[in-house]
Amino acid sequence: MMIHKFRLIALLVLTTFFCGNLQAQVDPPRQYPQLFKGVQLQHVFKDQKTFVDCNPKVDPLLLDELYREQKAKPGFILKDFVGEYFDTIQSDTTAMLHHLHFLWNELTRQPDQKQEYSTLLPLPNPYIIPGGRFKEIYYWDSYFTMLGLQVDGKTDMIRNMVDNFAYLIDTYGHIPNGNRSYYLSRSQPPFFALMVELLANANHDDGVYLHYLDAMENEYDYWMSGEKLVHLGEGVKLNRYWDQENTPRPESYWHDAELLEPSGRDSSLFRDLRSAAESGWDFSTRWFKDRQDLKTIQTTQLIPVDLNCLLYEVETILAKAYKLKGDEQMAASYSGMAQNRKNAILKYCWNDQLGFFTDYNLSTKQCTSQPTLAGLFPLFARIASAEQAQKVIAKVESEFLKAGGLVTTLVENPGQQWDYPNGWAPLQWVGYVAFKNYGKTELAHELANRWIQLNAKVYFETGKMKEKYDVVDPDRPGGGGEYEGQDGFGWTNGVFLKMWDELHAEKM
Repeated sequence: MMIHKFRLIALLVLTTFFCGNLQAQVDPPRQYPQLFKGVQLQHVFKDQKTFVDCNPKVDPLLLDELYREQKAKPGFILKDFVGEYFDTIQSDTTAMLHHLHFLWNELTRQPDQKQEYSTLLPLPNPYIIPGGRFKEIYYWDSYFTMLGLQVDGKTDMIRNMVDNFAYLIDTYGHIPNGNRSYYLSRSQPPFFALMVELLANANHDDGVYLHYLDAMENEYDYWMSGEKLVHLGEGVKLNRYWDQENTPRPESYWHDAELLEPSGRDSSLFRDLRSAAESGWDFSTRWFKDRQDLKTIQTTQLIPVDLNCLLYEVETILAKAYKLKGDEQMAASYSGMAQNRKNAILKYCWNDQLGFFTDYNLSTKQCTSQPTLAGLFPLFARIASAEQAQKVIAKVESEFLKAGGLVTTLVENPGQQWDYPNGWAPLQWVGYVAFKNYGKTELAHELANRWIQLNAKVYFETGKMKEKYDVVDPDRPGGGGEYEGQDGFGWTNGVFLKMWDELHAEKM
């Protein structure tokens, strides 16, 4: 009798255990049947197994109710709902692409409400942030992020972001480094006109150029005024980076302040640090007189080749916009300015000894001797001659192309993140386009494959897309800089998706 009692108790315990476990297991067709059918029948995932392997982030029994509520709201997107309520990280490339799509949800910020006592500059439309410590919009990051948004068909978000930048131009006279009050004294590489071009191409609508014509022109006027514009004689005008303030950056105050006393310099050091931040390359030996010493930074003494190529693109796009408007006189004026800038870039930034485009030093009145990936921008903008392009591409292929993509410079400085051995998504895209512009399609594909493989390797090891990568040794993380490497990451996601899409479109 006693033995029978113990068997009964044991049976009850085991039954409770297994029933509890069964209740804890997810059974999609039974626990959220409406959502399950919607996802599978609408082919949210290419592989039908993918969705049933995704773990819900909330109680599965709540999902159908949430689905019904949100489905009834305007603008409901099923993919976005799945990304919000399920862990979409899987272990194959297809799932990686889906995860990147869902990451847009994580990186999206809704229109800002004005907050008293906040440094945030409120924006009227939704936008994508880079991720990690960067919790606001950043100017040049956003162009490369938009490349991925275009692939994913999120043209409404692209328009929202372009509208936000137009709002910033209208409100502050320029696009700040980011939408924070402490960024108002500087901008970043002028990609706004290229964003407008991207949106026009995505929507197959040339009317986009006319809609943003005033904003593009107002931003151009910002760059063509004050200390950003340099007169080189004989009517030649080129541009440089120049922050309006000459104090330590509030967001990096200690880093800047500690440099001044031992440097023996006056406070112009702060403007050069700030101006390098405006370039987006903060920091790189590209800006240093002594390539190992940040205290010798001389950003404001350099005419950056990449900045001027971007402004050539702005002038060209403005000429196109005025032509579409029917104003031939203004179109001819901007075309003339673009041609003058092209001639000046070829005169002042072509280093014949190196066979490469470099920055022009105002102090020494000659090209700098350091080749960097900025030298690819004349090819990106189609300014280089065929002969110049051939020399640049040969040097990039033999010296800059590494196992994981293009290294930013050939100078190793462990403290600086825009140097060897790091590679960055925006410069991979510039290189990819530059190669294609001059008929080097095979090399462009090789670069894209190496970068994609490095991104995928790190993703499968960490579940993260990174801000920067070590392209020389794919087993090491990208290093250097004033902060730890960041995850997210807007422009990495964008460039990965765009490269992947182009490579696979060309195979079809």
